[in-house]
Amino acid sequence: MKTRLTLTASLAALALSVAVPLSAEEPAKSSQVQTAPVVEAKAVVKPGQKQPVIQLAILLDTSNSMDGLIDQAKSQLWKVVNQFIAVQRDGQRPLLQVALFEYGNDSLSAKENHIRLVLPLTDDLDKVSQELFALKTNGGEEYCGAVIKAAIERLEWSKNNADLKVVYIAGNEPFGQGPIDFRESCKSAITKGIQINTIFCGNVAEGINTNWKDGAVLADGQFISIDSNVRVVDIEAPQDKELAALNTKLNGTFVPYGKHGEEGKANQAAQDANSAGLSGANLAQRAVAKGSANYRNSMWCLVDAITLDNVDITKVKEEDLPENMKKMSMDERKAYLEGKKKEREDLQKQMAALSIDRQKYVDEAMKKEAEKTGKETLDSAVIKSVRKQAEAKNYKFEQ
Repeated sequence: MKTRLTLTASLAALALSVAVPLSAEEPAKSSQVQTAPVVEAKAVVKPGQKQPVIQLAILLDTSNSMDGLIDQAKSQLWKVVNQFIAVQRDGQRPLLQVALFEYGNDSLSAKENHIRLVLPLTDDLDKVSQELFALKTNGGEEYCGAVIKAAIERLEWSKNNADLKVVYIAGNEPFGQGPIDFRESCKSAITKGIQINTIFCGNVAEGINTNWKDGAVLADGQFISIDSNVRVVDIEAPQDKELAALNTKLNGTFVPYGKHGEEGKANQAAQDANSAGLSGANLAQRAVAKGSANYRNSMWCLVDAITLDNVDITKVKEEDLPENMKKMSMDERKAYLEGKKKEREDLQKQMAALSIDRQKYVDEAMKKEAEKTGKETLDSAVIKSVRKQAEAKNYKFEQ
């Protein structure tokens, strides 16, 4: 069992878990975590889809020493997501999709290289949050080459070379461990337009000496070293309470329907609770994300299904409607949903204005904090690298 930081293995395991169904039991969920029934992941890129796409595969090591890394990941998810609120390519907002793997965990099958697919590429951000909060650590073996190979071959990547496709693999064990040569895996990735970013949990020199930089160079990615044991500071801002209040009102604009309706609604509330349990600032970051176009729930919300997937309300079965809509006439149903859509748009405008002021306040506070600690963390490492790589693909970030 390894006791050193092994983010690399975790990322590798996450990628491979997407590719192969494993027989190992799922790690138990913490009793301190708000949970809800599992909601099926939203489908990935549709045939003929022209909307720009940003795809992030996050591979997390869940061996014994990775508790700090997991804490950083779950606490900073919304901060990373919010980087893509004001981004566009050729005048279009991109579709953001995230995949999640765990690896390097003794509870996972050795035959599958200690890897589990946690979540395939999806735009269901509540599901990503749910799964991050459910991760638990245990010792294991960390095989970077194997997990990268699995992520490249078995995730449903966009076929459009103009889209941004990146893998983040992190850890602190030597990058060359395991049965599959990382060099071949990384070369295979870049031939498909997928960049590999390596995040070493430790000092720069050791990361270079153990081949973490080599993996990034082979796949046109970035090598970064971080301190995974640093607690990321959530900056409380004057706008947080108002954003929390608007977030509660926003939840009322989501209309559950179909077999996933109540599950999706319950998970939305559960992830609000998880975020609020970390801090008021974290809930504010989640609220900002929920007020953006990146927050999509068309699998369970009728407003999103009609707006995003062109679902025809006249063809939705009465049994799939919420109780309050079953007694309505068709005209009343249409008016009700249009009212919810309009209410949401009004709330989103208020949240967007608050988020601008909040970000200015937080940026100044974080600048002072960074000068004080001088240490890189998972969120800052991802944000810096993904912005640079997105800009190279002609994605524009609004100021």
